[in-house]
Amino acid sequence: MPITYEPISEIKKSEFNFDLFDKNQPVVIRGLVEDWPLVKASSSNIEDLVSHILCYYEGDRVLAFASSPESGNKFTYANSDTRKSFSEMETTLDLLLETILELKDKDNPSTAYMGSTSIDYVLPGLSKDNNFVINNESPIKSIWIGNSTVVPPHFDVPDNIAFVCSGKRRFTLFPPDQVKNLYVGPLEFTPAGQPISLVDIYEPDLNKFPKFEEAKDLGQSAELLPGDAIFIPSLWWHQVESFGPLNVLINYWWRDVPSFMGNPMDALMHSILSVRDLPDHQKENWINMFKHYVFNYENKNFDHIPEDIHGAVGNIDDNLAKKIGRLCLCLQSWRTPARLWSWCNRRPSRSC
Repeated sequence: MPITYEPISEIKKSEFNFDLFDKNQPVVIRGLVEDWPLVKASSSNIEDLVSHILCYYEGDRVLAFASSPESGNKFTYANSDTRKSFSEMETTLDLLLETILELKDKDNPSTAYMGSTSIDYVLPGLSKDNNFVINNESPIKSIWIGNSTVVPPHFDVPDNIAFVCSGKRRFTLFPPDQVKNLYVGPLEFTPAGQPISLVDIYEPDLNKFPKFEEAKDLGQSAELLPGDAIFIPSLWWHQVESFGPLNVLINYWWRDVPSFMGNPMDALMHSILSVRDLPDHQKENWINMFKHYVFNYENKNFDHIPEDIHGAVGNIDDNLAKKIGRLCLCLQSWRTPARLWSWCNRRPSRSC
């Protein structure tokens, strides 16, 4: 029998306070954006909803995806793991929506889908009319439009809140520490940008993926209807399924850090290149270095250094972040950090 998962915690709109809930746990908020005009438009027929969406459209081209029913409408790899199970094409949103309307009455339709696309790019004005304020954050706002789709478990670096505007979506989540049990595919060759799990989370092949036995016991799931929202913390793995002839989702991504901070994925890839294959005893030593300078960092541990020469161990602001970034670029070529720190500090506009 297919696996069923424990429900994700949920609250009502009236109970939601962005400042008070645990930012490291997912939560479903029922009816959070039920008053959005886009959500209200979804209660009418599908043609009227399409007309409502196209009122904002100015003709810009979009990237669309298509897959056959044989693939299970799943955006993953083909059997060889070297090809995608879907095709990509550049088109216009009106043509995509026309295709979705043509497919709506078919028993087993193929997939027509526009993934994450900037709302302000493709539908200027829609965000203003359907807005949610997240404290003082300036999130990246994206829209997703398609018919029935399955996006396998993947993670996002930023925090994420997703608003279902039309159709029904099922979210199934796994904690970040389950990366070791999810049998993740390549980091570079990905179906749509993010690494994905290769496991069928409902009918897993436990002979091929035995460690998923642990992950399945920690999975959580919820089905959302128009007006509902879900908060997905950074690095939580999530599979997203949409059901019905036309599904529309808006999501906001943001990071609770200054904009000058780098992407941790860059650090991960660089660590794979420079640290992973060191001898074990050297890796143990580097664990201590990373703990001291990164994971257990405390400014007071560097009080012995005069503040005006703290450099990379000091409090990071926009100026220091640029210096560290230039140093990283220089190190890729010259690999002499002590001299280069002084050099990059003197020449703020010079590239290496």
